[in-house]
Amino acid sequence: MTLMQGNPELLEVAVAESLTSTNRRPIAVVIATMTKNFAVLDDWTERYRYLIDLGRQLPHFPEAWRTRSNQLRGCQSQVWIVGIRSADRLYFRAVSDAAIVSGLIALLLEVYDGRRTEEILNTSPEFLKTIGLYEHLSPSRGNGLHALVQFIRGFAKAAGATRSSESDI
Repeated sequence: MTLMQGNPELLEVAVAESLTSTNRRPIAVVIATMTKNFAVLDDWTERYRYLIDLGRQLPHFPEAWRTRSNQLRGCQSQVWIVGIRSADRLYFRAVSDAAIVSGLIALLLEVYDGRRTEEILNTSPEFLKTIGLYEHLSPSRGNGLHALVQFIRGFAKAAGATRSSESDI
């Protein structure tokens, strides 16, 4: 798990991109919109195309962050992910070499990026089952999606614990 601290300019850009994102809407609204967007598509071929389109819109992921320590384990595809804590919010950046996985990343960032620790931990990833992702993904992609969710939730737990210990000082 990487708590990004390195290049301040890159961190500033990542946080600024998130501040202009749609994640200022309540998580419940984001999930309801996402569920509706999937429901109006006729079949899974269209839903996969939608995922691929979402993946093409991922925020920039600097080459400098494509390191072994930022590589997500548990994915068949190559995935790099970083978590950034800035003040009371957590930001995530990720990239994959696979189009559908990039779309899965985009879905998760839409829900969790730029949120407070408690918002992330209090939002179950159950919405992924509601929209039917797990039953329509190959087992290896399902494992990768699970690994992405675990990274985000694990990062939030670690950031919350770090924040608690800092306030105790």
